Amino acid sequence: MSFEFPLPDVGEGLTEADIVAWKVAPGDNVTVNQILVEIETAKSLVELPSPQAGTVGALLVEEGQTIEVGTPIIRFGGDDSSAEAAPASAGAPTSDSAEKPSDEAGDADGGATLVGYGAKETSSKRRPRKGASVPAPAAPAAPAAPAAEATPPAPAAAPATPAQPASAPASPSKPLAKPPVRKLAKDLGVELSQVTPTGPRGEVTRDDVHAAANQTTAPTAGATAPAAASASDQGALEERIPFKGVTKMMAKAMVDSAFTMPHVTEFLDVDVTETMAMVRRLKSTKFLGEDVKVSPLLIVAKAVAWAVGRNPRINSCLEGDDIVVKKYVNLGIAAATPRGLIVPNIKNAQAMGLGELAQGIQDLTAMARSGKTPPADQAGGTITITNVGVFGVDAGTPIINPGEAAILAFGQVRKKPWVVGDEIVPREITTLSVSADHRVVDGEIISKFLADVGRGLEDPTLMLA
Repeated sequence: MSFEFPLPDVGEGLTEADIVAWKVAPGDNVTVNQILVEIETAKSLVELPSPQAGTVGALLVEEGQTIEVGTPIIRFGGDDSSAEAAPASAGAPTSDSAEKPSDEAGDADGGATLVGYGAKETSSKRRPRKGASVPAPAAPAAPAAPAAEATPPAPAAAPATPAQPASAPASPSKPLAKPPVRKLAKDLGVELSQVTPTGPRGEVTRDDVHAAANQTTAPTAGATAPAAASASDQGALEERIPFKGVTKMMAKAMVDSAFTMPHVTEFLDVDVTETMAMVRRLKSTKFLGEDVKVSPLLIVAKAVAWAVGRNPRINSCLEGDDIVVKKYVNLGIAAATPRGLIVPNIKNAQAMGLGELAQGIQDLTAMARSGKTPPADQAGGTITITNVGVFGVDAGTPIINPGEAAILAFGQVRKKPWVVGDEIVPREITTLSVSADHRVVDGEIISKFLADVGRGLEDPTLMLA
């Protein structure tokens, strides 16, 4: 008796995910809630726990694959061959009836801990696994076919091609390689079956493909050699990054925002000498705590929350025929991570003191860099800050995060000549820019909000009132 665990919706309405890394292997005995696999959704990395205890029979998808919610990813119970043999001998109806009792057994173990897991009637529609043998599906229609395939024609043919003794044992029918590696091999004109794999599980790696490409072009002679070498060299100097996950989701959000909201952007140069002095004092005195990181972004965050209180309309959004003005500030902080741009937010930032706000920014940033920001932390934002200054940029025209009405860009702080009274003196200056949805807020509201943020940074004591 076996049980197939389908890819669940982990609570964020996703439709697909990438298999990043398996944490178990066929033959392993697992317990309820033991981590089976790490997946990458459009928002974060997620570890999937086991819904039941049992023995891993087979991993049904490879690392690197993108699959839809509901697709079986792992089989419990028995080995791969016995699990495949059951439907082959008994037919599809028996397969369905065999799965249902095992699903109930999973519930009895108390393992139903994931949203969307369990029997979804998708087993009969499961797509063939990469590299899987074909005797099982062929057996019901033509019983003689599996027997013919069970004879060793493929192994017998393998010795006839001495070029592939190393790679043939790893996967006689199809070399093991992730989709990006297969794409690279296709671009470079490399036949994967001719590549010697060096991966930890016998898979072909990018380095293996490049090495094979260099080997095939090196001995080439004659009139065609320059053209072949040129094509391979160009391919070796290109990098293809899969357009998926966080990058794809953010791209869609930005396109939706740019083409549904009429953006207007205003700029303001601000003397932040007092803000920078305050940051230095907080750092030196460790007033907010030994382990709390203090940066200019902290004071900017406080200034934005303060300015929203004075200009609440900026903290709104358009829902149908209503402009919804929110009395709370869920402050988004745009974070550049190895997986792409995400915008987690600090809930109820308007009610936080400097110490709590500093800790919130620090925790949010650490979680974002780990790639494991939960979906709840990325939902419900009301206004966003993007710190372009950390990259040495003075200003920009940021695109509004969908569901919000405004975003503020904080540029780098530079020492510049500045007029103070009747004298020109060196001061620490930054540029603020605000993009806002002109359907929801007009120029007056945008200007007043931006001016108030600037006043709070010029004289932080104003925010104490």
